[in-house]
Amino acid sequence: MKLGAFSISLAVKDLAASAAFYKSLGFEPAGGDMARNYLILRNPDGHLIGLFQGMFDKNMLTFNPGWSQEAQPLDAFEDVRDLQKAIMDQGLTLDTSADPDTTGPAHIMITDPDGNPILIDQHR
Repeated sequence: MKLGAFSISLAVKDLAASAAFYKSLGFEPAGGDMARNYLILRNPDGHLIGLFQGMFDKNMLTFNPGWSQEAQPLDAFEDVRDLQKAIMDQGLTLDTSADPDTTGPAHIMITDPDGNPILIDQHR
């Protein structure tokens, strides 16, 4: 399966304080909107961290089909609905599923055996 760009999504208490902390570690804003309570940061190595205030209960792993690790759109990618089918064909249960009869942006969510949520979020 080609899940797309990988990042960690952190549930933060104070977006400005968290952004300042990660900036001190070399991360720079790459997207998001402070006014909407989220910010995407990237370091020179291309590692991505999403900071989300008041949006999620737990930290989670995030994959974005249709995006490269450099946050550039990909011409060819595995659609989230195809990923959903492949995951379900493995006998796994999704927490949130996408309508298989739609196209474009959609997301699915699954939880690993240790309770870590995994978001597969397609924006295209």
